[in-house]
Amino acid sequence: MAEMKKKAGLIFFTIPGIGHLGSSLELAQLLINRHNHLSITMICMKLPHAPYSDAYIRSITASQPQIQAIDLPHVEPPPQELLNRSIPHYIWTLLQILKPQVKATVQNILSSSQSNPVIGLVIDVFCSPMIDVGNDLGIPSYLFMPSNVGFLSLMLSLQKRQVGDVFCDSDSKWLIPGFPDPFPSSVMPDAVFSKEGGYAAYYNLAKRFQDSKGIIVNTFQELEQYAINALCNGQIQTPSIYAVGPLINLKGHPNPNLDHAQHDRILKWLDEQPDSSVVFLCFGSRGSFDPPQTREIAQALQRTGVRFLWTKRSPPTTTKKEERTLPEGFLEWTEGRGMLCDWAPQVEVLAHKAIGGFVSHCGWNSILESLWFGVPILTWPIYAEQQLNAFRMVREFRLAVELRLDYRRGSDLVMAEEIENGLKQLMDRDNMVHKKVKEMQEVARKVVLSGGSSFSSVEKLIDVMTLNFMVGLPSHFDESINEKA
Repeated sequence: MAEMKKKAGLIFFTIPGIGHLGSSLELAQLLINRHNHLSITMICMKLPHAPYSDAYIRSITASQPQIQAIDLPHVEPPPQELLNRSIPHYIWTLLQILKPQVKATVQNILSSSQSNPVIGLVIDVFCSPMIDVGNDLGIPSYLFMPSNVGFLSLMLSLQKRQVGDVFCDSDSKWLIPGFPDPFPSSVMPDAVFSKEGGYAAYYNLAKRFQDSKGIIVNTFQELEQYAINALCNGQIQTPSIYAVGPLINLKGHPNPNLDHAQHDRILKWLDEQPDSSVVFLCFGSRGSFDPPQTREIAQALQRTGVRFLWTKRSPPTTTKKEERTLPEGFLEWTEGRGMLCDWAPQVEVLAHKAIGGFVSHCGWNSILESLWFGVPILTWPIYAEQQLNAFRMVREFRLAVELRLDYRRGSDLVMAEEIENGLKQLMDRDNMVHKKVKEMQEVARKVVLSGGSSFSSVEKLIDVMTLNFMVGLPSHFDESINEKA
């Protein structure tokens, strides 16, 4: 193991969306906790749909003196309509604007850190153009994938296509290295169908992956062994893969709008419920349904009679008149049997002994949290790569119950009867999914301990970062890492 005898620094650059920022901060804390010679500087960018990012970053830096944050200077962002059309294209466009500011900020860090050499940039995969900054300044760049190796495989596979070769909804099934079986185009991320710049953004982002010295992924080998082996065996040309997850904030994500009274009410209500009797419905920071779909969910809960905690967000366009979306008498019926809220502390809820199932949008962080706490999922994907995550959880890993795999905004209604059947399967303790999830829970908790696969992967990563800085050898040629991945 390459010993880090002197203090050294890393510079992190991520996008502020909570799904990316949260796991990036967990990675930063993992690295400094394992190696106290490290210090980390987070370069912070602003996005209009990520209002809580500042509070989250400050909550970490306040308790971790080895992590500091530097805000980028304000720039005129791309037009709002670009964000509405395609988030990946908006981010790609913003990165081109920010690149000079990022380079100047890194140069300032370097000039003020002469005694603490910067041994690497850790860049979110959606910020891969910032590899240019590392190349210009002679700093090795490593990419961080907050999602999984399957999604990484999909992005890498785009290089076999053309930049204008947008996927079509009617395309047949696809077989991509990293996936054991073909999968339908209906579970592809929205961006690959986008002619508004989304596909081109994915393509151009992935084109830069090969220029990194390694890709750090929030997953673990025992969960994605097939996909990791496929990449490490050269089915797709790729830098070294470091599976270091699950990266989970067990304290939950801070929310500046947190109602402490509501937080306490939720946990008190859960304390009063029987073990494994409550289904938790939560669809992520951007997950909401229109009134007709909300009514179908409510009717399904009534029909099953299951206890529930439902984080019910209204769409941004909902008016006060439209907010009356629940069936007549539903709130009276829920008295003592269910609880509705606009926010819930997801990690604390999933950790509670009363929770027996999780109706989820299948964001990767939520999936890892569900596995960590041994709570099975009923799949209801909505956006981003969630359809692909849902498909793999049900068909490849057999770790979730299928409701929908290809649902996305604009899909037909999921009717109450279908939701009711899904809830019954989810809460059936004899369902094999429960057994498999509990088994994977044990694995997930072991991999981060000394001797576990993710623990070892972090050690290899820091070794390679140190060696790359000391001798300047690109880790593309570090075959031992790939062989043992």
